[in-house]
Formats: sequence, C-alpha cells, structure tokens
Amino acid sequence: MARYRQQRIVNNLCQQKIYLSLARLRFSSKRHAGTLAGKLRQCLQSSEVKTLSIQQIHDPDSSLGDEHKIVDRIYNAVMQQNLPPMTKLSESTICESFGVGRMKARRALLLLASQGIVELRSNRGAFVASPTKSDADEVFEARIHIEPSLTAQVAKRIDARGLKALTKHINKEKAARRSGDRQEIIRLSGEFHVLVATVSGNGFLARTLRELVTRTSLIVAMFGSGKASCCRDDEHEQILEAIKNRDAGRASDLAREHLEHIQLDLDFSQTHQPEPDLVSLLKAR
Repeated sequence: MARYRQQRIVNNLCQQKIYLSLARLRFSSKRHAGTLAGKLRQCLQSSEVKTLSIQQIHDPDSSLGDEHKIVDRIYNAVMQQNLPPMTKLSESTICESFGVGRMKARRALLLLASQGIVELRSNRGAFVASPTKSDADEVFEARIHIEPSLTAQVAKRIDARGLKALTKHINKEKAARRSGDRQEIIRLSGEFHVLVATVSGNGFLARTLRELVTRTSLIVAMFGSGKASCCRDDEHEQILEAIKNRDAGRASDLAREHLEHIQLDLDFSQTHQPEPDLVSLLKAR
C-alpha cells in the first residue's frame, strides 16, 4: 500500500511538471516551444538523457530576460530564507524593484506560481507560498522516494566532470561555514541537492528537485528550528565520499538519513516572520 502511494505521488509530480512545462510554452517562441517539448519527450522516453548544466535547467528564451531576472531573484531570496512565507508580492513593488512594466511583472508571477513558489489568490494578489504541515509531509515523502535512488544512480554513473562540480560545491559550503555566512550556507545547502540531480544527466528530474528543494526552503523558513535552518555540517560531504567511492548503497542510505534529519528538526509550532522591505531586498545591489 505504501509503495503504491509513493508511486502515485511520483506519477502525479511528473504529470504536473508536464502540464506546467507545456503551460510555459505560451510565453515562448514556436522554435523554442519545439525544443522544450522535445526535451520533455526525451526525458520521458529514455533514462540516458543528455547532461544539462544548471544554467540549461532554466528556460533559455532571451525574450523572457526580465521575467527570469525577477524569478531568479525571488527564488534566491526564498532559498536564503530572506523572503518568508505569506509575504505579499504586489505588482507595483516588483515594477519599482526591477524597473519593468506590469505585464512583465505578471508573467514573472505566473512563472513563480507554476513552480510552487508563489500562490495567486483571487482578488488578493500574489503571496509567497505558505506550506502547511500536510504539505511538508508530502514534500518530504516525495523527496525521500526520489533522492536516495537518484543519489545511488549518480554514484554508479558519475563522471570526472560531475565529481569536480560536486567537490567544488562542497568546498564552497565549507568556506561559507568558516566565514559564518548564514545566507550563503542556506543557499548552498539547498543547491547541493539540485546539483546532484543535475549531474545525474536527467534535466527533467533536476527541474523537479529544484521545485521540491524550493518548497523545502519555504517549509524550513516557516517551521525550522535553529538546527533546521540548513543542512547539517558534514552530511553532504559524507554523501560525496560515498559517490566518489562508487558505493551506491551507502550513498542511497545517507541521502535518506539526511532528509529524515531535516524533517525531524522541523518545529510546527513556529510562527512566520514579519514581512521584509521588498524593494530593498529585491533591487539589484
């Protein structure tokens, strides 16, 4: 029964990602639409997908440059837990922060909503998503079902380029911890999981993990204790060591334990933070 439920969750996630990706085609050129649809078919038909970089995970259509600047900055603010759940994102504030018109602000909010970062409420506007305990349980159930097997696959198939990317990332995490840069630690902690999915070579799973990790950041921002503000110090390094040693079983076990630790550190009695000064937070420095 549990296995059936887990499979249903993954199937629903995949189906949702297809619908959302096809919905985004409305904002793209016909040529790019064909490219993206082709990538979707390739991901669904073959487990050996061409490796995509972090940059390639994003829609490359240059006509959406301003919208993606908005999406990326709000995404990073959420990942760093600077933008708490339930924060109102008004079109006028986005226009002022980025120097864009309302149409681009609306398109950016639609893209953020399609990724689960923003909730669009009728007659009230856009708000940073506010997950519930039930949402948290579902997100972690999905991640625990996906990431251990994905990490095991990476341990079996990773090449020198992938190992170099993961090692470089771990070194950045260590440097951030030494300097006490909490925001950078939080950002890098989340991105490690997306990077593991990226080096697997499956761009579809990398995009799925990016959404799940973003939702996890919202959950941690809302319910995290001090311990849960980011991943525990050495657990990513242990996962990397298992990957380097091609020990798929240990890599899988460590990935599962790591996610369980994050979930156990949540405190659902926490209240959300006060709203920040959005213009100051989102404007380019």
